[in-house]
Amino acid sequence: MSLCAEYEKLQTKVDDLHGLKAGLIRIGTFSSVATHWLPKVIKAFQNDYSQIEYEILLGDYTEIEKWIIERRVDFGFLRLPTLSQFETMFLAQDELMVVLPEAHPMAEADVFPMAALCKEPFLLLEKDKNIVVSDIFRKNQLKPDIRFTTWDDYAIMSMVEAGLGISILPSLVLQRIPYRIVIKKLEMPLIGKSVLLCLIKGNVLKQ
Repeated sequence: MSLCAEYEKLQTKVDDLHGLKAGLIRIGTFSSVATHWLPKVIKAFQNDYSQIEYEILLGDYTEIEKWIIERRVDFGFLRLPTLSQFETMFLAQDELMVVLPEAHPMAEADVFPMAALCKEPFLLLEKDKNIVVSDIFRKNQLKPDIRFTTWDDYAIMSMVEAGLGISILPSLVLQRIPYRIVIKKLEMPLIGKSVLLCLIKGNVLKQ
């Protein structure tokens, strides 16, 4: 995935929507996009629209959908499938990766076997209706030994670093991380979510 191309695609779409010269853009997003995409996108916007202000709300997919419906945000980043009344634009796919402690016996393996996910404590990234990883386990008839569940990517990474278990996380959040962990591809590549620009059909950003 070329992030430069995705930035340009996003900027073109938003520019087409409103032609803003000044005002407030409200964005609903989750932590990995806020950390690894938005700073560069906003910096590029500021070159052309120096008078625009930004409000960024962090949440999970369900919360972001609610914010879009209520027009609490002008647009948001979500995953497929989402609500039919949203206008969406595909941006990127985010592969799911296995994260292991550095001392893990499979730290040097080329790929991580699916069956091995059930052989040790598992740390689950999940909240409410956001059950991407649980769906993967169910579809592959796997029953992991889940010891901890949270919606905080960084809490998961810290616990993996401490040797409390293994986990599956999206590749986007695993960029420039401060944790001493090992990142491995699964033997069967899995796409965790499609990152989208979403807004209510017919809605435009307010000037």
